[in-house]
Amino acid sequence: MKLIIIFGPQAVGKMTVGQSLAEITNLKLFHNHMTIDLVSNFFDYGSSSGKRLVNLFRQEIFEEVAKSDLEGLIFTFVWGLDLEGDWEYVRQISSLFENENGIVYMVELEADLDTRLERNKSENRLLHKPTKRDMVRSEHDLIKTMKNHRLNSQPDEIQSDHYLKINNTNISPSEVATMIRDTFNL
Repeated sequence: MKLIIIFGPQAVGKMTVGQSLAEITNLKLFHNHMTIDLVSNFFDYGSSSGKRLVNLFRQEIFEEVAKSDLEGLIFTFVWGLDLEGDWEYVRQISSLFENENGIVYMVELEADLDTRLERNKSENRLLHKPTKRDMVRSEHDLIKTMKNHRLNSQPDEIQSDHYLKINNTNISPSEVATMIRDTFNL
């Protein structure tokens, strides 16, 4: 069992890389908006009810996958590296898989702001993430989150035997997916 956590700031390409990685491996993609957009039909994600439901759905899926005979899961996530709660969340989901003798792989993506702002408008992103279709709100959220939180790691901050950081500003999603597959022998 493998858990690949692809993290980085909004619109860095996590979902698109995850889609490409799922295509070249037997891993299933669980991008963070699969739960956010489901719950957003009922409650704003920022509300206590919205966050609680997103976390419940994710927890149930993680638990079932960790115990299953699937080869593994790709999970995408915006990790506020300045937030202890986000560190705890990563430790918690990682332990679910490690307790079932799984291996957790950390893949961090980074790209410059101009690239991310352009990717924020991409057809694939808008197709799979309905809550991002309000472009004014989405761009505002991207910039605000970047100003308020640290979304990429500092040197040696991520202590994992299975960690890869990629600046994908000028690399296609399929190339990044191939790099991940080959680095971790997926």
